[in-house]
Amino acid sequence: MNGQLPLTEELGESSLTTRGKNRVLAQPGRAPWYTIEGRPLEAYVIGIAGGSASGKTRVAQEILKSLNVPSVLVVSQDSFYKSLTPEESKRAFNNEYDFDCPAAFDWDTLRECVSELKQMKSVEIPVYSFVEHQRTKETQYLYGASVIILEGLFVLSDPDLRKLIDMKVFVQCDSDLMLARRIRRDIIERGRDTQGIITQYLKFVKPSFDDFIMPTSRHADVIVPGASNTVAIDLIVTHVRRQLADRALSHRQTLTSLNGCQKDSAGHEILPPTVVVLEQTPQLRGVHTVLRDVNCTREDFIHFATRLSVNIVEEALRLLPCPNKTVVTPTGNEYHGKEFHLHLCGISIQRSGQCFDRGLRRVIRDAVLGALLIQQDDQTGEPLLFHSTLPPRLKKRETASKTYVLLSDSQIGTAAAIIMAIRVLLDHGVKEDHIVVMCFVIAQSGGVHALAKAFPSVRIVTSAVDPGLEQREIPIQEVDPSTGIAQTRTKKCWAILPGVGNFGNRYFGTSV
Repeated sequence: MNGQLPLTEELGESSLTTRGKNRVLAQPGRAPWYTIEGRPLEAYVIGIAGGSASGKTRVAQEILKSLNVPSVLVVSQDSFYKSLTPEESKRAFNNEYDFDCPAAFDWDTLRECVSELKQMKSVEIPVYSFVEHQRTKETQYLYGASVIILEGLFVLSDPDLRKLIDMKVFVQCDSDLMLARRIRRDIIERGRDTQGIITQYLKFVKPSFDDFIMPTSRHADVIVPGASNTVAIDLIVTHVRRQLADRALSHRQTLTSLNGCQKDSAGHEILPPTVVVLEQTPQLRGVHTVLRDVNCTREDFIHFATRLSVNIVEEALRLLPCPNKTVVTPTGNEYHGKEFHLHLCGISIQRSGQCFDRGLRRVIRDAVLGALLIQQDDQTGEPLLFHSTLPPRLKKRETASKTYVLLSDSQIGTAAAIIMAIRVLLDHGVKEDHIVVMCFVIAQSGGVHALAKAFPSVRIVTSAVDPGLEQREIPIQEVDPSTGIAQTRTKKCWAILPGVGNFGNRYFGTSV
């Protein structure tokens, strides 16, 4: 498997539950899935239906492996079997419960999950145990798919679900072959006995296929053989690649050349009202003088960066809604203050955004921290999402909507990384006005205006505003692993002027 994206659960889970059937295959780095205005594009959904053991899962996995695009998600309809009552569970263990009819599935939850995945949102889907004939207490977190493959018996039977599917596929397979596959699968993977398998097949599976499943083939765009289906899979993959190519997005150049911003008498763009700049006291300017000095030692850089981050964090906290509270002091007098009772998370854009972690911990000791690894493509300069480590409360939509997030990066030039990070938070259910961006320096022009336009409720707190922003190409030396020969290539980047340099490298003591 090439470049598994760690935005989802690990692969290779036990086949005795549906967790192992829901999986993501991805190339490293997820390109922007949203417009320059911050609105997400819809994922491309492929629906694969067919009889029991017809080869639906295998077809889905072959498409997943062949696409070779970031990122593809396979969701099994089996995860959405209804929870059984004690009486229904008893019948299931006696092979007397019909799992092969549409009524056995939780259609409302299935439609909701597919709809949210199509809208690029994160979801938690049920995990079903085939051994216990029951849903487990756990759920599976899934996020980050530009292509969704939904496979199951009745994927094409529900009209509302069909509206969410962009390409409808039906797997056609010989009945004898399906029975042979089902016997082998249920004995090896699900611990069933042969007699029970045949009894259930004759009583429920075969009639259901004839009455409910086979008629849905008329809704299919493509009929795929249950065996020897390489040509059909290649056809599907070619079509999906063409669709994705038509949806490709490019943001970086637009973010650096926005027009229509108001300017002051000196010709500089007026900052959006959502930007809060720390008061430029002599002390603050002194700190920046140390940080911008090329001869500043790493020890001094860390000391003053941490000191400055505390000031920025404190200013960001002033923007959060804290109710009034009155307490009695040890002298017996009343003190009228504020109560900080919010659910708060600190999310940093690795690595330079992590320079805020120490300052945030100094202000709020028990702050919950997370991180996003967003790096730019060396050739195009576009941001790529490589990794997401979000706190548990941000992975659940009901708690994410009640959480405030301090999102940190060292600088905002084009704002490409920050815009991607905000989109990730919104996809998880965080409210736009619950996000405060913290940074040391921003550029007067370019990305900060795009950020404010795309997300007008997101506040930005910074300690300095620099007037310049220019594109540069820096040389990078790499060793070819096949030949061992050192080669030099160039990497495109945008530099804030006068700027602070590469904040993360200076803070962590690493080179470019």
